[in-house]
Amino acid sequence: MDRTGTSPLLRRAGIAVACTAVLAAGATLTPAVAGVASSFRGDLRLLLDAKGAPFAEARASLTLVGGGDASSAVLVVHGVDPGQAGRTFGAHLHNGPCIAGAGAAAGGHYNHTGTPPTSVSDQTEVWLDFTVNGGGNGQSVTHVPFVPTPGQRSVVVHELPTAPDGKAGDRLACLPVEW
Repeated sequence: MDRTGTSPLLRRAGIAVACTAVLAAGATLTPAVAGVASSFRGDLRLLLDAKGAPFAEARASLTLVGGGDASSAVLVVHGVDPGQAGRTFGAHLHNGPCIAGAGAAAGGHYNHTGTPPTSVSDQTEVWLDFTVNGGGNGQSVTHVPFVPTPGQRSVVVHELPTAPDGKAGDRLACLPVEW
């Protein structure tokens, strides 16, 4: 339960429903600012060919909804090698662009406390870890107490679940996001 008495699972389900409702209503997708949704979708770009192979046929979508001084993000990934079922991958919003074969181009994690970050957590960064199901799909929902600033960014999929210090192993694939 959080400070409002809502369970994290119920809160995340509500965020997912809200994001879906915004998109279903045919909202104009413009910059992620207060009360507006941005949606990004496409094939994942491989950053490490051999290790990234489970994502060779994968595609993803990210919906980012800003509201006041907070935002919610929904990541959905399809087409992951079903042999990865049950495996959790770290995924984060990064500061730089998504360029196939060039994981370093994505820069560090987007952190609203600045560069270098003064604090690293799921409340200062956008962490979107997901677990692959038997159909090769995964999803994640997160809510953070800030709205990311516009820029050329990426969602990077890492080989490991995110540790408390924000580390998640090699960069395997990415989705370009820019607003």
